[in-house]
Amino acid sequence: MSCNRKGSTMELIRHIKDFVREEDGVTAIEYALVASLIALAAATAMSGLGTKLGQMFTAIGNKLVTT
Repeated sequence: MSCNRKGSTMELIRHIKDFVREEDGVTAIEYALVASLIALAAATAMSGLGTKLGQMFTAIGNKLVTT
């Protein structure tokens, strides 16, 4: 029975070492961070653009009403 425990412990240690060496998860996290930064930048840019477009259409609408 102690041989089985030793084998299980060694297998667990091997799995932990493999997990630490694995880089796929790190790469996925890096891509997620880059994608979120791009989305944040796009949302910020669109917000400012949307405000300016809204003001422009309001000004055009006001001129059409008064003409």
